[in-house]
Amino acid sequence: MEKHTFIISEKPDAAYRTAMALDSAQKARRMSYRGVPYYVATRDKKIMVVPALGHLYTVAAKGKGKSGYPVFDFEWVPRFLAEKRAQRVRTWIQAITKLSKNADTFIDACDFDIEGSIIGYCVLKYACLGKEKTAKRMKFSTLTKEDLERSYVESLPHLDFSLIEAGKVRHEVDWLYGINLSRALTLAAKSQSGKYNQLSTGRVQGPLLRFLVSREKSIRCFVPTPFWRIKAYVEIEGKRFVTEYARKAIRTRKEAQSISNACRGHGRIEKLKARQFQQFAPVPFDLGTLQVEAYNLFEYNPKTTSNAAQRLYLEALISYPRTSSQRLPPTIGYKSILQGLAHSRNFRELAADLLAKNHLRPHEGSREDPAHPAIYPTGRLPEHFKNKTEENLWELIVRRFMTTFGEPSTQESVEASIAINNYTFLLKGRHTLQQGWQRFYEPYLKLQEPVLAQLQKGQVAHFKKVVVEDRFTSPASRYNPSSLLQKMEEAGIGTKATRADIIQKLYERKYIRDERMAVTALGLEVFDVLDKYCREVVSAEMTKELEERMTSVSSNGEKREAVLAAAIGILKPALKKIKKEETEIGGALSKAIEITRFEGNSIGPCPVCKTGKLLIIRSKKSGKRFVGCTNFFKSLCNASFALPQRGTIGLQDRVCDDCGWPTIEIRVRRKVQILCFNPDCATKNNGES
Repeated sequence: MEKHTFIISEKPDAAYRTAMALDSAQKARRMSYRGVPYYVATRDKKIMVVPALGHLYTVAAKGKGKSGYPVFDFEWVPRFLAEKRAQRVRTWIQAITKLSKNADTFIDACDFDIEGSIIGYCVLKYACLGKEKTAKRMKFSTLTKEDLERSYVESLPHLDFSLIEAGKVRHEVDWLYGINLSRALTLAAKSQSGKYNQLSTGRVQGPLLRFLVSREKSIRCFVPTPFWRIKAYVEIEGKRFVTEYARKAIRTRKEAQSISNACRGHGRIEKLKARQFQQFAPVPFDLGTLQVEAYNLFEYNPKTTSNAAQRLYLEALISYPRTSSQRLPPTIGYKSILQGLAHSRNFRELAADLLAKNHLRPHEGSREDPAHPAIYPTGRLPEHFKNKTEENLWELIVRRFMTTFGEPSTQESVEASIAINNYTFLLKGRHTLQQGWQRFYEPYLKLQEPVLAQLQKGQVAHFKKVVVEDRFTSPASRYNPSSLLQKMEEAGIGTKATRADIIQKLYERKYIRDERMAVTALGLEVFDVLDKYCREVVSAEMTKELEERMTSVSSNGEKREAVLAAAIGILKPALKKIKKEETEIGGALSKAIEITRFEGNSIGPCPVCKTGKLLIIRSKKSGKRFVGCTNFFKSLCNASFALPQRGTIGLQDRVCDDCGWPTIEIRVRRKVQILCFNPDCATKNNGES
């Protein structure tokens, strides 16, 4: 094979775009070696762009057949040696070794972050047989032709070794925590139940569970206190408004009713306070704020948003999404991006307005990322979207980018005090005087307050109806994926690339359930075990400190070996305590597993016998699933109902509006069906589900 430049890319899509960008005629050839795709480009010399498949190497215990704990000796190995499902990696590594054989120049073109740096480093060190010391590094934030060409021509002379060290220690510490603590919990439960149930915790999972358990316990212990509020429906100059009594909470119903009875007839606007203020444009998206906004607008969980954003990046439609920056440097080319967006019918007018400005200066946030700017559209227009999620996300990113260049909006807030029989009601509203940046972000704005611009002091308010509302104090609301992500960012635990995966892992392990995250019996027990025997493991402060030390490795402020020693120093005494109390811990965990399994299959009270509970059961003989009553096993109730055998079952925790029987959700791909079990339900007679 002739001499050539060998470029390692992170994934096949990125390899294709890199090769097409670097080929002089933009006609790179797609080739294959034993099923592994790669691309050949011709420039000043032959360039071979070969993709990895994400991480081809991972951390594993030294030696074979060890399934106990503690284990502190590890090494980096090909993934197929550590994971049964990664056998395809063997062929991939062999292909890379073969294709890199006669190369005289090596370049790492994986994503410029910790994960990408580790992927490229491991491939060059192990698969390419020690080329990590002489390889160059491409640094880019988009997969556009211009950015890729520039990063190739201006390749950094060597790999980012300090970032690689930080990546290695992060993987190694996470492995040490995960393998030891997960084995300790799993083996303790198995020792008492005789059954294998995969339990896990980790450096970030533990503190995250602490947040959730703390909130769960406060909710369960909360005792609601009654109070009353008063609303009045008033008419002013022919327009109707809803006002609230000035005191937010009234402690007795008698007082509330007395006030309500006294507020009949006509009141008058006694005071009118108006205040003008400016709202600056929102700052550009980093990954965290994108995930939060996508959840608030579209109810996409953080993992869905992260995956969709990654696909948009691979299509060269947006910049690299795994960034913590809220800054847009001029070097990205504001005008060229807007000129590209101006070719879209949806954005033509908005882009033209921005291009007409003498100066383009974005309103930026405080956070910076040394590797990448904030998320922005490349200006390239999509040929088509794979799904609605990607389309919604791309349009959101485009509009947020344009919004940052918008002028401040001017708002006016108005508060009217309405007096009636020595009682005061408040009417609040706001309206926009100058739209400014809101014009660019309009589809996502929710301005629901009434407009009070025409109100004047002294106007008569006719009280049409006064309502006393029974209320109870409420506990803090449960976390949802968005608010938990924000909590992780505030606490400084996890990274922008891993937070969504860690939240998803809590669902997979059955530690939490539902959109509003309720902690299961198993989640509570796992936390209690960790909190009792190894409190440092679930300490957010300890995790944040370890996080900061690992980050410091990337700037040579800490040595990798010192961070590893600190992690092992925390783990050793914790594992010793768990081992000593294994019987007690195992019994508690086994019981929690059974309770959680019951909770996960329970649909609600049996409407036939009224005393049992309906469960989702799978027949041992046929393997089919159905719904049955727990009283069947006591020969007290024969209620059973067929279930569709296809689709994912979601517990609704609510009843049918028509008959009051329990319902469940059946999801087959994107189709969702709400199923009522009552064979005589009116919805079934109407041909509905």
